[in-house]
Amino acid sequence: MSPRRLHVLVAPDSFKGSLTSVEVARALADGWHRARPDDEIRLAPLADGGEGTLVAIEAAGGWQWREADALDPLARPIRARWLARSDGGAAVVEMAAASGLSRVAPEERDAARASSHGTGDLLRAVLDAGIRDIALGIGGSATTDGGAGLLRALGATVSDDLASVDLAGLDRRLAETRLRIACDVTNPLLGPSGAAATYGPQKGATPDAVIALDARCARFADALESATRRRERDTPGAGAAGGVGFALLSLAGQFASLELLPGVDLVMEEAGFDRALADADLVITGEGRIDAQTAFGKTALGVAKRAQAAGKPCIAIGGGVTPDGIEVLAAVGAIAVPVTERPATVEQAMAAGWQPIARCSERIARLLHTGARLT
Repeated sequence: MSPRRLHVLVAPDSFKGSLTSVEVARALADGWHRARPDDEIRLAPLADGGEGTLVAIEAAGGWQWREADALDPLARPIRARWLARSDGGAAVVEMAAASGLSRVAPEERDAARASSHGTGDLLRAVLDAGIRDIALGIGGSATTDGGAGLLRALGATVSDDLASVDLAGLDRRLAETRLRIACDVTNPLLGPSGAAATYGPQKGATPDAVIALDARCARFADALESATRRRERDTPGAGAAGGVGFALLSLAGQFASLELLPGVDLVMEEAGFDRALADADLVITGEGRIDAQTAFGKTALGVAKRAQAAGKPCIAIGGGVTPDGIEVLAAVGAIAVPVTERPATVEQAMAAGWQPIARCSERIARLLHTGARLT
């Protein structure tokens, strides 16, 4: 008796530094079909609000690519992409598209100079298109300017030393706009766990530069909080994207509505994940590494939680899987499986490309094909 035909939902994140979420999803589907060619597979590549968010949402269908003029982190003119829903009713902007670390070569990284202005350029382009419902992913930024550049792009006047802020020229269309921000960071703006101390080094800041950046952000916080009469520097998420979280939280009163959401939840919402989940018998997710950090808003955990709530079995595939990662996913009823058949470093797994992912998916499918039952 042949096994029953399954509806499999494939919903991975990217394997950062190696494969996009779309490429990972295709590899998983390819391997699965080698063992179970009659199963119906639906691809739903995901992201956590950082680089790759636009690609993942566009793959779900119903979105159109748009381009706009913007400045990169070092104030060089670029063209950057964003997404408009096909009916023109909503947009998705990815901070990394204009203000991302990937826009700056390693030898060019300068946390003191890098500006978030380009992200404000993209938001303004969305407003110019007549769209007032915006989802913004703020992961992967190159900036630690407290969001000052973004505010300038939206019409605010900010002094060069960040000691004064005037919001009189702020774009009035924000008052008509709903903004949802994909944010997995809970850091405050300042201090030892703030934007500069935690993320500045990976953006090119030396130890002395980290101290200077923190002082600069504190000066800007004083000015912006005085202008808005809101104290947001200690709010969880204020330190996201080098302080862009702080700037936007401070402007909450200027928007029709503004909220911070876990990145994967926002992406799943925009990609119609729950509709796809309803028809699935099995969910396969995955990301580059499944470890203790998976507990902090990573895609694999977000997918596993949704699958558990819907009563669907879930398998998560990781380029590297640690005992802590196994426990994190087991707590929500999911199984973690390493990509490699033998011990390997994460770097080795990444360098191997898509084929080991396909082979891993094939092995899992063959287990089911030979009689294992879904529970």
